[in-house]
Parts: sequence; C-alpha cells; structure tokens
Amino acid sequence: MGSGASGYSLLQMHGNKQHLQKNFFLYNASKARSKTYINMREVSERFRLPPSEYVIVPSTYEPHQEGEFILRVFSEKRNLSEEVENTISVDRPVPRPGNTDQESEEQQQFRNIFRQIAGDDMEICADELKNILNTVVNKYEDLKTQGFTLESCRSMIALLDTDGSGRLNLQEFHHLWKKIKTWQKIFKRYDTDQSGTINSYEMRNAVNDAGFHLNSQLYDIITMRYADKYMNIDFDSFICCFVRLEGMFRAFNAFDKDGDGIIKLNVLEWLQLTMYA
Repeated sequence: MGSGASGYSLLQMHGNKQHLQKNFFLYNASKARSKTYINMREVSERFRLPPSEYVIVPSTYEPHQEGEFILRVFSEKRNLSEEVENTISVDRPVPRPGNTDQESEEQQQFRNIFRQIAGDDMEICADELKNILNTVVNKYEDLKTQGFTLESCRSMIALLDTDGSGRLNLQEFHHLWKKIKTWQKIFKRYDTDQSGTINSYEMRNAVNDAGFHLNSQLYDIITMRYADKYMNIDFDSFICCFVRLEGMFRAFNAFDKDGDGIIKLNVLEWLQLTMYA
C-alpha cells in the first residue's frame, strides 16, 4: 500500500455488489482484519474463512490520506474476484403532481424578488441570478458558503435555459430553485455536525441520493475539484457539483440517440458537450 500506516478489513458481502454505503459498515462487523496498521511496504495476513462472498477494504490509519496500493489475494480454492463498483448512470426524475394554485410564503417572496431584479422583461442574466441566489442563501446561517460565482450561475443558466436566450424566465428560475431546495435537503441530511459543510466521504452518499451513480475515479475527481484542503465541501460547491453532473448527463444523453451508453463525437460536438456543462 501507499505511504502512512496501512491495513485492511474483510467483510461479508451478502450478495451486494454495488458501491457500499456508510450503513453497510455501521451494521456489518469485519470477519477478519490485519492485526495492526503499520508503516511498511507490505501488510499481509493468512485467514481461514467459510465459503461466501467477501469484500476487502484497504485503508489508511488517518482519515483522508490518499495512497496507491496493489492488492494480491492467494487462495487454496478457486475464487472469482472483481472490483465493487457502481454502473455510471443517473436516475430519471418522476414528476410529482402538485398544487400549483397555492404558493408558499417563500415562493411568493421569490416571485417578488425575481420581479424586482428581472425588470420589465421578466428574465434574469447570470449576474442577476448570482445576486438572487447569494441574497437568499446568505439568510441561512446553517449553510457555509463563499457565495455563488458568476461562472457557476452561467452553468445553471446553461442547464435550464430551454429557449436558448442565455437568460432565465420565471418558470425556468422556479425549476432551478426547486432543484436547489431538493439538493439543500440532501446537504443538510449529511451535515450531521451542523458545520455547514459535508466531508468528502459523505459527498459520495449525497451524490448517490441525488440520483447520480458514479465510480471511485469520478468520486475522487469530485473531491479534488470541489473539496477544500480539509476535505470538506461547502454549500455553493455542493450545488455547483450537482449542476455540473446534471448538465453533463443531460448533454451526453442528447448525443446518445440509441441509448447504448456510447457516443461518437467530432470536435464540434465535443466542444458543445463540454461547453454546455
């Protein structure tokens, strides 16, 4: 394994071959483990286990330490092994019927704010969207945020600008706000210490709860892109990550005409795909 004190645990899988969530480790004790975490190039042990499916989890002693490792398994009996990983996909949201005749006090407040900022044309550009979001989010003391950037707001407009105007009308803005509110609930669910941030491990579960099913390599990219030096993710980075994921999946699906998960792009289409998100 990599640098730092390293070790590993073996847990019984019970047929689960998807990315393991936190609850799996909370309610399933290890069947075997390395005797200690040691700072050596090799950590090895011999175990006798009944026939079953097991997962081997290598780890470092201190949290958030990264390190490369090579895993070798020697077995006296024939065995099959594979990496436990999600299939990369996104859930299709099912529209829920709602009462559109009644507006909550918050919705009325947003409608009034929107009218004040949008002006006569009742559409907002990226600058105006930035002002609206930061005005509202700053009222939530339980959310740690440095404020949404102009570039983030441009990405949001690109995601929801259905008429290609480069601006959001009230309906498009309302759709965006419903998404942000849904993602905010997920964020608060995993901000268990009420610090206004979530850590990089919980981010994996939050991304999954939002309907984005990724693999380990993509989760690592998210951490590098959106976490701070303490491996924590604040609210605006959290929302920007989800906007980027949704935009990329939507753009990919637009090119994937036959739905086989494979697309072939020329340079113009590739630039359109990456610029869209």
